[in-house]
Amino acid sequence: MARRRWLVIGGGSSQFVTKRGQIARETPMKPLAEHMAFYAAYHRDRRNQLTHFVGVPAIAFSILIPMAWAHAGPVSLALLFLLGTLVWYWRLDRTLAITLAIVFLPAWAIAEWIARMPLLAGLSVFLLFFVGGWIVQLIGHVFEGRTPALVDNFLQVLVAPLFLAAEVYFALGLKQELKAEVERLVPRHLPAAALARAQPQT
Repeated sequence: MARRRWLVIGGGSSQFVTKRGQIARETPMKPLAEHMAFYAAYHRDRRNQLTHFVGVPAIAFSILIPMAWAHAGPVSLALLFLLGTLVWYWRLDRTLAITLAIVFLPAWAIAEWIARMPLLAGLSVFLLFFVGGWIVQLIGHVFEGRTPALVDNFLQVLVAPLFLAAEVYFALGLKQELKAEVERLVPRHLPAAALARAQPQT
């Protein structure tokens, strides 16, 4: 039998009352914080975090190149993919979506330019950024001692740029409420050994 829920409105946010009488508060921040908490659980080591500021942009840029080879009339798959991703980002957080649009729209334009190069030249640029980005990423995960997040959840490929953009805002002292919510949710995604180490000793 499907779980019945009743919507309760109050206090500027919605609440759902489950069949057992439990109240689960839903806020606009929750979906974004959940995605980011999953990603953050795989990136607790500072060295791993820093390598991702190199690896993630390199990989994200590289995958636009082969997508730019595929066209439906004047529109490339790269543009369709980018616009679809930005719409998803917009639904999660408009500030982060605008920030990433400022970064990725020029990257898309460069990818389109590279795609018009001779095939061997374009393929070489793609491999340089794609393979190089993954090497940097995997070095970071050696420090982390944990496999990349996308191994367990492929959606994290799209979450990674969002996470890095949020980290910049966190470092500037902005979006601290989101940061606190992410950190609150991280423990549920940590492996048992890491969670045990994080517990205070008595």
